[in-house]
Amino acid sequence: MHISLSVSVNRPGRLDRRTHSLKPWMIAFITTIIVLALALIIGLLVYFLEYDQTAHYYQVSFQIPSIDYSPDFSVEHSKARTDLKQKVNNEIDKIFQSSNLNQHYITSHVVNFRPNNPGLKADVLLNFKFTSKNADTLKRQADTIVHKNLKSNESFLKIDTSLPYLREINRAQAQHFLNSCCGLGMEYPPVERIAQGQAAAPAAWPWQASLQVDGMHLCGASLISELWLLTAAHCFDYHKNPKLWEASFGTTLRSPLVRRKVQSIIVHENYAAHKHEDDIAVVKLSAPVLFSENVHRVCLPDADFEVLPKSNVFVTGWGALKASGPLPNTLRQVEVEVIHNDVCNQVHVYGGAVSSGMICAGFLSGKRDACEGDSGGPLVIARDQNIWYLIGIVSWGIGCGTENKPGLYTRVTHYRDWIKSKTNI
Repeated sequence: MHISLSVSVNRPGRLDRRTHSLKPWMIAFITTIIVLALALIIGLLVYFLEYDQTAHYYQVSFQIPSIDYSPDFSVEHSKARTDLKQKVNNEIDKIFQSSNLNQHYITSHVVNFRPNNPGLKADVLLNFKFTSKNADTLKRQADTIVHKNLKSNESFLKIDTSLPYLREINRAQAQHFLNSCCGLGMEYPPVERIAQGQAAAPAAWPWQASLQVDGMHLCGASLISELWLLTAAHCFDYHKNPKLWEASFGTTLRSPLVRRKVQSIIVHENYAAHKHEDDIAVVKLSAPVLFSENVHRVCLPDADFEVLPKSNVFVTGWGALKASGPLPNTLRQVEVEVIHNDVCNQVHVYGGAVSSGMICAGFLSGKRDACEGDSGGPLVIARDQNIWYLIGIVSWGIGCGTENKPGLYTRVTHYRDWIKSKTNI
């Protein structure tokens, strides 16, 4: 018997080896992801190498034996002081810009000149920028660079052996020194031009203060030192107790930058509430103000400081924008014009009520003027290099922006000796 066997073998099926080609949009997407990842990595590297650097400030003192000390070096904004400051800064720039710390050195700032035997000393603030982890190493390098360069006879600056090392200070202290000069404010003429005024930009009028009772703004004032404000005597006609008062700084009444309690109030001895003469007072704060870009002092003029009629001046404050109007939250400014006292004493203006201790400013046509709530605030003028001087204190007037009734201000130069006698400023 023939038997035929049929064996069935199950062979695996053939693999489908079809190639999956990427679509163009997928290629673009992947490329974008790769580019973004690379950009992120590069960005992080740049950040940690460059932008993760913080400012570091150091105090240092130099001797200048080749230059005799002059009292002019202590007069703010005098030509002698300005020129010598520039000379010192240029020398320090030259030292560090030719060193291996060139990429880290930012600037130097002369804070003070004082007598020395021989010559004088200069107290200087140095500003560098580097990562905190390298701070100690780079500080030692900076100290070495200073000593190496000043040991040579080429520099007019010499090492102050009484203070041989760089002394680090924090940012707030540094800002205090950097803003210790008076009168640094808005650039004049302004890009933009109270009653008929405009809102002031931050840091434009950093000496402006608000005097308040129970959180309510009553008067303006001007910061003339870390501890003293200058304002109008009539602000205290009803509230004489200094414990009731508080001063705030910054351009807004709500959310101010700084607040200080008032320690004492000194009103001019000859002031009387029923008249406008001697309308001046100084206010001592309970604690010093730490200067910054937004809060620092205005310059006080010397007694012989001259302000001519037709001069452009600014008055600032939180006063009403019109008679009996509401007070704004944001500080406002208005540019007015100095008017000769003889003009303001004409019969149809103030009829002889303007004394030599007052400044008349505004326009006979009215409109731009100080108003209610501006009392005690500053009237300032810009001089060389845009340095602002306090020439007047908002005192009195009839109406706000009324025709033939410009504003009257206490003349600061007239009371310069009195201010010094009370504050030693």
